[in-house]
Amino acid sequence: MFKILSPKMMINSEQHVTVSKNIKFKHMKKIVLIIFALFLALNVFGQNQRQRNTTNIPQTNNEPTEQQIAKQRREMEDRKDEYIANFITTLEADDFQKEIIKQTISSFFDAKVAFFNIKFEGNLDRQDAMKNLEKSHFKDLKELISKDDMTKINEMISGDFDENEVKKKKKKKNKKKKKKKNKKDSEEKDEEDSENN
Repeated sequence: MFKILSPKMMINSEQHVTVSKNIKFKHMKKIVLIIFALFLALNVFGQNQRQRNTTNIPQTNNEPTEQQIAKQRREMEDRKDEYIANFITTLEADDFQKEIIKQTISSFFDAKVAFFNIKFEGNLDRQDAMKNLEKSHFKDLKELISKDDMTKINEMISGDFDENEVKKKKKKKNKKKKKKKNKKDSEEKDEEDSENN
């Protein structure tokens, strides 16, 4: 009934199992290698297509026109005037002094723009020349204005002036003026109404 397997037959059956496992493993290796090669080929193909597409894109002329340059210069000039006007409101000088300060700061910014168009041999030369410009340009103002105003100008030159803070203060001031004006107008209307009745 039962067949008893001899040890020799047992070894053959184990070998058969290990051989079939090895065959499956070899097929699995081939499949993984084929998938990997296919993935690599598709990736390379996609990169080549992308490079071809970028070379076919027509190049546009990005140089600004004379009108655009003129418009940009006007906007820069307007912005510079606005910045200087906002800064001048923080000073304690009288109107005559403020006008001189305004002209000096405006000429300083123009000199600074011209300065950046000059080519220097090294960065240290540029920094030294900029410090010299900052010191020499405002020498005449030191005698004319107070020390507090001069320190504010030096802070503005170094970039410590916060224009947004000045704008906020202006806004609050304008709101208070509007409220006072509206209040006066409403009081006058009330008086007129009471007189008419």
